[in-house]
Amino acid sequence: MQESVSMLSQRESYRVTKWNRFLWWLSTAEKELLTDCVIDRNRYAIIGMSVLGTWLFATLAWTYFFSTVVDNIFASVILGIFMGGIILSIDRALIKGINSFNKNKILPLVVRGVLAITIGFFMAQPALLYLFNKEVHLQISLDNEKKKRDKRQQQDTLYYAAKNRLLDTKRSMEKQLGDKYNEVSTARNGFIAETDGSGGSKKIGLKDIAQAKQKEYLKLDAEYQLMNTSLQPSLKTIDSSLAAIETSIQKEQQSFDALLNDGFLTRIEALNNLIATNSALQVRYYLLVILLMLIELMPVIAKILLPTGTYDEKVKLREEAEKEMVKNNIDREQQLREMYNTMAFEQDSIFIKNLFTDTMEERRTKMKDRIGEWKEEKDKSFDSLWNETKRDMLTKQEN
Repeated sequence: MQESVSMLSQRESYRVTKWNRFLWWLSTAEKELLTDCVIDRNRYAIIGMSVLGTWLFATLAWTYFFSTVVDNIFASVILGIFMGGIILSIDRALIKGINSFNKNKILPLVVRGVLAITIGFFMAQPALLYLFNKEVHLQISLDNEKKKRDKRQQQDTLYYAAKNRLLDTKRSMEKQLGDKYNEVSTARNGFIAETDGSGGSKKIGLKDIAQAKQKEYLKLDAEYQLMNTSLQPSLKTIDSSLAAIETSIQKEQQSFDALLNDGFLTRIEALNNLIATNSALQVRYYLLVILLMLIELMPVIAKILLPTGTYDEKVKLREEAEKEMVKNNIDREQQLREMYNTMAFEQDSIFIKNLFTDTMEERRTKMKDRIGEWKEEKDKSFDSLWNETKRDMLTKQEN
């Protein structure tokens, strides 16, 4: 891309290559003015290269970004090229606004810097996700497991009151059955002890006391069986309700698990969590962010750092000349309009005077004829003659 400095007599022989013309277009330079600026040719080619690098970087970053949200790779490439073109347009607008006339103005420079930093910071995210792809996916699996646990806790909290009511009722019924069973068991043991001689009477066999204890045992056992029969439907209903709650929790958990993905926002969240928990990654992450943001800022930085040359002076002079030419053309156009109006007024004045002069006799003749007709009609008033004459023969003032 380096061009040797031509002799003054040989400058007209310089031919712009298509590549240089493309780089100049990227740098928003005017080919017609830049061709003869020997030193500035290379400067604007450098700016064009920086814009080209940023454009390619933005296109690749956006393509990767869309690949995380769109399944069709062809659509991702098309969208990436489209967004890369938008970034190119923004960069060209930024560097076009920086020139030797306003480069030292703080506010425009700050506005352009904030815009470039915002774009650069966002564009750094897809690149970082690509660079740390394996680590990010590992963190995603950990984050998803945590989300599952949190979801399960939320589900348990949501159904906690209903489950507790059912469990309390179930425990109360089971306690009643247990207490009654203990009574039956105690009566049965007393009856058995009385029949084998180990009881209070020390008499073996079914004696009076043993028969009384047998009746008591059978009575309690019948009451237990009746209670068990009456409570079992309620216990089954409670078990069914608890099972239904657990089934509902499992279904909601499965639906939640199906929504977990590795989309762009999920990866960004995983990257942030990874940085927060991995001290070895933090410094490298911020260094990469700065580096990738500098890639986006390259065109603006190059335009600011490179010194101005003859091209900017030619642009200034050319713009001033064009402004003066436009002003002169407008003034001349105004003068021509005024001249036209003046001459039109003069010619129209002469024409109107001639018109009234040449028609004077004819109007007089027509007036006499109208008076003659009025004389012949005896019943016609003078006012009617005046109105007809005024309507047909007098002129009307222009508004």
